[in-house]
Amino acid sequence: VSIGTVTSQLLYEIGGPEYFGPDVTTRFDTIELEQVEKDRVRMYGIQGEPPPSTLKVCINRSGGFRNDVNICLTGLDIEAKAALVEEAFWASSPYGPDDYAQATTRLMRTDCEDPASNEEAVAILKISVKDPDQSKVGRAFSNGIGDLALATIPGFFGVGGGPGNGRPFGVYEPACISAATVPQEVVVLGGEARTVSSVIPPAEVSVTPTPGPQATAPGGPTRRVPLGVVYGSRSGDKGGNANLGVFARSDEAWAWLDAFLSTEKLQELLPETASMQVDRHPLPALRSLNFLIHGLLEEGVAASTRQDGQAKSLGEWLRARVVEIPEALLP
Repeated sequence: VSIGTVTSQLLYEIGGPEYFGPDVTTRFDTIELEQVEKDRVRMYGIQGEPPPSTLKVCINRSGGFRNDVNICLTGLDIEAKAALVEEAFWASSPYGPDDYAQATTRLMRTDCEDPASNEEAVAILKISVKDPDQSKVGRAFSNGIGDLALATIPGFFGVGGGPGNGRPFGVYEPACISAATVPQEVVVLGGEARTVSSVIPPAEVSVTPTPGPQATAPGGPTRRVPLGVVYGSRSGDKGGNANLGVFARSDEAWAWLDAFLSTEKLQELLPETASMQVDRHPLPALRSLNFLIHGLLEEGVAASTRQDGQAKSLGEWLRARVVEIPEALLP
């Protein structure tokens, strides 16, 4: 248990600094941490505000049916092979992309230069469709992969099984209802249930965010290294949105991170987010930044066509990006 592991957990699946609960709004921008001994971290200074007047409810509805084909492209000229296979796939299909409620194509560049193994030479072209009509997303869609195997590019093969039928998927929809419509019950020893009145304080509570360390980012020579050599991260899903928290382990590293990692820089490092709304929330007392990326996960994990529909790996992707970091911060 360290300041790093506690910070990581605090950054998991949050949005802004206000963390809403049914009886309190916790202000994460007031939390302070202290390592008091091995495997023991003190958390202190935490302030709160009255809870919101609403409660969050989760609605899961049927979204229709979906299907995917995963086509492996091997060796050289991956982009050209992907374009040829995609064109040939739709030419052989009884339906086109516009005939579906949603059709997406992703080229996953898992291949490496000068591959030392067969697997390192392979990229994956994933074509996904969704529609209310199960017959359109079933064999009518997926059978085309078999017709192309010996008629298009060399080295063509698939992963994830052969042609299959469409499968149902759910859509996550959050909503809010008035807290006044939901009674609060407390069950005491003996099994008696008591309805309690609201514990919301009658007056507004003023909370001032806790300032962060007053360090200065170091200057001097820099070196191109992965961001994760110096910084930690934690990411996850919030419905169709993804959160990505990044934290520093020293005051000087925090000063550099806060100045360097703007919303625009994050979108540059993670190009898939470039067209999306991204909210940036500094948490200086935790030496952390939290980013909320709207719509990255489409309609939630059950409906997402991304390889990682819960954004668990998003932070590790960011940590793998190579940037210029002051040598004074390197371990």
